[in-house]
Amino acid sequence: MTNLTTWQLDNWKFKEATAEEWYTATVPGCVHTDLLDLGMIEDPFEGKKELDVQWVDKRDWEYQTTFEVTEEALKQEYVVLTFHGLDTYADVRLNGHSILKANNMFRIWKVDIKDYLQLGENTLHIYFHSAVQYDLDKPDQLGYNLPADNDHSEDGGVGEKKLSVFARKAPYHYGWDWGPRFVTAGIWKDVTIEAWSDVKVQDVYLEQQHITEEKAEVLAHVEVETTEAQQVTIKITDQYGWEHTQQATLEAGQQVIDVPFTKESPRLWWSNGLGAAHLYQFHVEVVSSTDQVLSDYQLTTGLRSIKLVRKADEAGESFYFELNGIPVFAKGANHIPNDSFETRISKEDYRHEILTAVDSNMNMLRIWGGGIYEYEAFYEYCDQYGILVWQDFMFACSMYPGDEAFLANVKQEAMDQVKRLRNYACIALWCGNNEMDSAWTEYIEEAGWGWKQRYNEEQRQAIWQDYEQVFHQILPEVIDQNDPVKDYWPSSPMQDLSGTSSQHATFDSVTRGDMHYWDVWHGQQPLEAYKQNVGRFMSEYGFQSFPEERTVRTYAQEQEMALESDVMLHHQKNGAGNRLIKTYMDSYYQEPKDFSSFLHVSHILQAEAIKQAVEGHRLHMPYCMGTLYWQMNDCWPVASWSSMDYYGRWKALQFTMKDRFKPTVIIADQKEEQFTIYAVSDVIKQQEATLIYSLYDFNGSLLDQQHQQVTIEANTSSKLIEEDVANIASGDRSQTLLRCELLIGDTVVDSIDHLFEKTKHLNLQNPHIKWELADDGVVLTATSYATNVWLQVEETGFFEDNNFNLVPGIKKFVRYCQSLDPEVTDTVPVKQLQVTSMYDYITK
Repeated sequence: MTNLTTWQLDNWKFKEATAEEWYTATVPGCVHTDLLDLGMIEDPFEGKKELDVQWVDKRDWEYQTTFEVTEEALKQEYVVLTFHGLDTYADVRLNGHSILKANNMFRIWKVDIKDYLQLGENTLHIYFHSAVQYDLDKPDQLGYNLPADNDHSEDGGVGEKKLSVFARKAPYHYGWDWGPRFVTAGIWKDVTIEAWSDVKVQDVYLEQQHITEEKAEVLAHVEVETTEAQQVTIKITDQYGWEHTQQATLEAGQQVIDVPFTKESPRLWWSNGLGAAHLYQFHVEVVSSTDQVLSDYQLTTGLRSIKLVRKADEAGESFYFELNGIPVFAKGANHIPNDSFETRISKEDYRHEILTAVDSNMNMLRIWGGGIYEYEAFYEYCDQYGILVWQDFMFACSMYPGDEAFLANVKQEAMDQVKRLRNYACIALWCGNNEMDSAWTEYIEEAGWGWKQRYNEEQRQAIWQDYEQVFHQILPEVIDQNDPVKDYWPSSPMQDLSGTSSQHATFDSVTRGDMHYWDVWHGQQPLEAYKQNVGRFMSEYGFQSFPEERTVRTYAQEQEMALESDVMLHHQKNGAGNRLIKTYMDSYYQEPKDFSSFLHVSHILQAEAIKQAVEGHRLHMPYCMGTLYWQMNDCWPVASWSSMDYYGRWKALQFTMKDRFKPTVIIADQKEEQFTIYAVSDVIKQQEATLIYSLYDFNGSLLDQQHQQVTIEANTSSKLIEEDVANIASGDRSQTLLRCELLIGDTVVDSIDHLFEKTKHLNLQNPHIKWELADDGVVLTATSYATNVWLQVEETGFFEDNNFNLVPGIKKFVRYCQSLDPEVTDTVPVKQLQVTSMYDYITK
């Protein structure tokens, strides 16, 4: 094999630019985390201490390390320094020589440094300019602020100047309506050096041109750099002993060698719920005429076909993903970065999130455009566990400049990220941005967020032209050139790609494209409106809750445990959020007895809201073919739309999604006096089943029971029962429930309780819940109907179910496990169990 030496730089130190003393730094990391580790700032997540560290982003910072270079390394023809992530404006010097000026957090920077190296010790120095100071004059130079409503410029002490749009760094660093403002700087990914000679495989892209169960036709694009012309063999193998070879002539310099190959009867990659997420480990070698391996490259991917299907139909136009020829109903959530300081995210954090998605019967996550292009670990776990990824480019809820330098920077960023991510099997779609097209709405004057009206005609034309340059020219061209088999969608939400008609991304449409629905929550519509406003693909909608009390107490003191306290309002970045939670709660539930109860009832309210949305979307299948709620996770402890809080603790919503995302579910839909039961199935074959629906009073007396044989159609929604409510529940509806069970053979595949009244109007009595420990869980019973039963323990572990109901006389077993990993079957004992229900939260 050719001489190839690779090493990673460590032993970094840092300081403020105007200071003398150097301190130990952690790389990857950032200034904020280094200062926090040294005790030079307090935890900015506590109380309102976020505001105390806003000085950090106004200073310049320096990082430095030394490293040894051997004589052997200096003999190599190339010595390449790679910065996998610099945040953001950085001047790099090696042994006193300027070698790089970086200006984009999302780019990969490579520099041949051989001419600047010396035998023995070398010094690498990075000067990070304050992103705030660097961009401070740009709005004045432009002559106006660009729209960036989520930029918390007022917290950052820069007045009304919206600076986030000028820096190619994570938009959420500047604040969002769920996140704080920490404009970071630092080395946020690895720094590596490669020394090599003769031949090097720089990259391999497997273009999956035609994939079926019979054969996989793949075109391998092998990017090779060589110092001299030569005849070689390109050899591709996998972990099963399969091999393909092709002769090639290499010219001096950089080139791409295309190597087509076919695999017969491939093991396909499937999303969670449809089959195994099989992965191939491909090894590509460049072999000399004397059988010497000159260079090699390894990658892991799954073989599958994935496409976005948009076909005209009688209702408008479809919008769904087809995986290996099978239409997939997308079930999942929107993902944001797991921490305000992304370098603190561990592989275990990613694994917990993806295992949560798998355990919750999800098959897709959308990486939202205001965060980061995620670390490799995120995509690796999605590949491993079969979670499809809707990948936004990092643009969100703003309009951006369009000068030549900015556009060139964006183009290179897109090329770097598309090339980095394109081989992951999980990537289902490239999306240009989040909500920018619909916020601006170029083609209907009265639509949008009111942005257009802030500008004169000349400014408006310039802003829109810049938008079109990025999202309708640069990004689709980059994808067409670097990942042509995947689809591109310019903005989410959006309706049409014409770019000229009044149909073009002007407002959320229920007949075509994808839809963000926020009339519930921001529009203060009732929860029932979710089922009345269903589009072809629901890519964003949400409802807030607080995190659980343990999490709240990490940022609030006892005297601050009140809805309108300064700290509680500070950890609520959506201005009206706390008031909206209370307003909705007053409509659907009795008043909680204290603030602790209020926190948990907010979980129940959130779960009920999103349950109504998801059920509305699924029962409209195949008209609607996707539901991704906002949001999966948090970047700090906060009241937000997440189903899992900053510490990875599941809210009630996460358990509800696990239940409502099952492959086959029954859905009870009541509209005034009309009652309908649906069966919805993602299973790709028809199923014969038995539907049992039993009417109980709250004391557990069985009032009526019906059995019906039903056919559950494949991969669609089927109406099973339609009745007047009066024919089902003729008695006191405030003390009556209908339990519906769906059995396939002897297995209960789904069971739901339908209540004919709002929880607020139920006549709940003390359920006197009793529980006893079983070998691997808990068995519970109640003397009166119990709603929203919640199990909580102090130790680490996971209940299989939570936020469930108990019918008197019917035992409920809940398994308790050590890990979400399906391969870990060890059980752990339940200790310090607390059991509560709605009755406990509302009874003073």
